[in-house]
Amino acid sequence: MLLNLKKPLIVFDLETTGLDLVKDRIIQLSYIKVFPDGKEERENLYINPEKEIPQEVEELTGITNDDVAAAPTFKEKAAELADKFTGCDFAGFNSNRFDIPLLAEEFLRAGVDFDFSKCRLIDAQNIYHKMERRNLAAAYEFYCGRKMEDDFTAHKANEDTEATWRVLQGQIKMYSAENQDEPDRILKNDIAELAEFSRMNDNVDFAGRIVWKDVTDKDGKTLLDEHGQPRRHEVFNFGKYRGWDVAEVLRRDPGFYSWILSSDFTYNTKQVLTRIRLREFNNR
Repeated sequence: MLLNLKKPLIVFDLETTGLDLVKDRIIQLSYIKVFPDGKEERENLYINPEKEIPQEVEELTGITNDDVAAAPTFKEKAAELADKFTGCDFAGFNSNRFDIPLLAEEFLRAGVDFDFSKCRLIDAQNIYHKMERRNLAAAYEFYCGRKMEDDFTAHKANEDTEATWRVLQGQIKMYSAENQDEPDRILKNDIAELAEFSRMNDNVDFAGRIVWKDVTDKDGKTLLDEHGQPRRHEVFNFGKYRGWDVAEVLRRDPGFYSWILSSDFTYNTKQVLTRIRLREFNNR
């Protein structure tokens, strides 16, 4: 069963030098670009991280420093990738928590302001955990009816990408109205609904340093906008200003903004905070 797409979908996976969004880098990027007419384009890239790949990562992924020595850096590929990804939605496995944030960091480090806020982000792992709560190998066996180790080599981005694409298609089929009797186990074949269902948190930035919170009155009652939806505002989710309105903190303590910009926060967090600051300045 093909997904009901209105625009292209990038199904992707990364292998990286580690799990730190600030310090680590991509060493392999693999993606399938799925078009609304069902056409699929694949690309598998080794990326020179411009730093040593730790031995444990070499052992886990099979990707060595020699493999990436002659590969392009992400900065050299950034503009080309941004052009290919513009106008697309994204899907992956654990992608909302790690792959999308790290990809956003790599774009920003390369000087490319790729705006993921305009993309719907589908995380097959979040769908799976909400429905079945296991990992990719178990998901592959559950949704595809085969053991993943029989079809793929573990910790290869291109093979994990293929497995994720098959799992996502299997999820759409399994949770269709035709195959489910319980209404709360039906997933509509719609990218917007899948992206909303994939979301596990209400972060403003990918690292979760700033989150959305409903605006309430003095009695704690949620205020609604003109469309009857809850009004929301950005609040800090860490440190001495945890729970404080971001715009208010920026007004009261401008030095806090300067401290974040000069500290070891992700580029995405700094970018989001700067956008809020500029918005508030222009609204004065």
